[in-house]
Amino acid sequence: MPDAPTRWLFSGQLGPLFSDDHEADEHDSGDHGDEHDSGDRPILLIEARSLIAGRPIHRAKAHLQLSAIRHRARELGDRVDYHRVADYGEALEATGGMRGRSDLEVIDPTSYAARRFVREAGCRILPSRGFVTSEEDFRAWADARGGSRLLLEDFYRATRERTGLLMEGDQPVGGHWNYDHDNRAAPPKGAVTLGLPDPWWPTEDDIDDEVRHDLDAWQRDGLVTLVGADSPRRFAVTTDEAQHALDDFVESRLGDFGPFEDATLTGDWTMAHSLLSAPLNLGLLDPREVVQRVAAEHAAGNAPLNSVEGFVRQVAGWRDYVWHLYWYLGEGYAVSHNALHATESLPAAFWQLRPDEIEENCLHHVVDAVREHGWAHHIQRLMVLGNWALQRGYDPVELNSWFIDMFVDGTPWVMPANVVGMSQHADGGIVATKPYASGGAYIDRMTDYCGSCRFSPKKRLGPDACPFTAGYWAFLDRTEPLLAANHRMAQPLAGLRRLADREQVVAQERERDPL
Repeated sequence: MPDAPTRWLFSGQLGPLFSDDHEADEHDSGDHGDEHDSGDRPILLIEARSLIAGRPIHRAKAHLQLSAIRHRARELGDRVDYHRVADYGEALEATGGMRGRSDLEVIDPTSYAARRFVREAGCRILPSRGFVTSEEDFRAWADARGGSRLLLEDFYRATRERTGLLMEGDQPVGGHWNYDHDNRAAPPKGAVTLGLPDPWWPTEDDIDDEVRHDLDAWQRDGLVTLVGADSPRRFAVTTDEAQHALDDFVESRLGDFGPFEDATLTGDWTMAHSLLSAPLNLGLLDPREVVQRVAAEHAAGNAPLNSVEGFVRQVAGWRDYVWHLYWYLGEGYAVSHNALHATESLPAAFWQLRPDEIEENCLHHVVDAVREHGWAHHIQRLMVLGNWALQRGYDPVELNSWFIDMFVDGTPWVMPANVVGMSQHADGGIVATKPYASGGAYIDRMTDYCGSCRFSPKKRLGPDACPFTAGYWAFLDRTEPLLAANHRMAQPLAGLRRLADREQVVAQERERDPL
């Protein structure tokens, strides 16, 4: 057998699934295309500062990326050829040149830019990993539908049928595919938190100290632009840490995850969420093992089906779905769609994460959570941040970039379908059949934000009119010609036409001070 080629690992490929520390199971698409599965394979790791330079980026995100790759380099020991450089090209030049690099093999990276780079360098390309469904299987599923009606629900069902996740024969466990109707509980009245134990937190070490020192120096020298708080690291950067986080979620929060997955309490930034999105996107855990572990909890009678199904849907369904849409819809998807003609620039309060400039209590608290942690859960992203941006017509391309760089789990592949598609409806309905716009009533029902806010979610006119409630009607007024043909918008638009104070609400929102 010839010597194993050096495997170049990227920042989303930092777990054993990508380095073959143990013999990995064959992926859904079949053989990894690699005859060397021994644990002594040489590894190339490149810490390129360009990945966090050139635009504002959350300090927690930059810290997480650097800490993860440096911890992985330490774990690999003598196996790794580790470079700290300004950009990838500098490292390749130092190790044999920018072209003809057949001595390097790469598991297909997670962005268009990285895939172009490794192909131009002449690296050997292996199929991507780190998802429940392979690219090949998704493309076959999508092509069978003629490239249209690529709905999450259809993909999710096909995934469960193929993998056997939460299945009894050819039927879903419990008789239903979807338990969303059981997973919409409002937060407990009068509660400050859900009353759950604090999540397991990682312990920082000397590598984190070094990362913090380097970021300080680079910021001082103008090499990076960091925003957000320099808080203790709250997300896993090694597979061992990620396994601890998974174990803790399963043992202490999985049971409450389903009912309260859409709810928010001001005093409980984690609620019952797993906090696994960042380590999953770093490649520290195999998502197939994660969903199998969670599904086994229901089979053993340890967790309710609605919570288990809701989590499996997020990981094997939505996470895989947005990954595959990133490739299937093409590189231009994230930058070429603006169906609702949204062109407003994001305010400095967003880009600089300055919550004190925001009066609206819900938006203030969510931006503050992002400032502090580089994270917010999916409803805070969709129905507070996204809803606000949608109503005010923020440029979806700029908003997509903001989400990528302000969130610890933000990547070029994860955000376009979430932001351009579902949140902003900029794609005209490829991902979501209607805009996710709502007034203050939804926020009032699902959070405790409104009680201490100076605005009333029940009012759309006057000095205490809720900017979300009034903004909802102003949004419909602005986009009515663009949404008139959407049958799912018929009822909201009919309500707009019946609104006696429509002109006054629109004029009020036009004059409202921007952030």
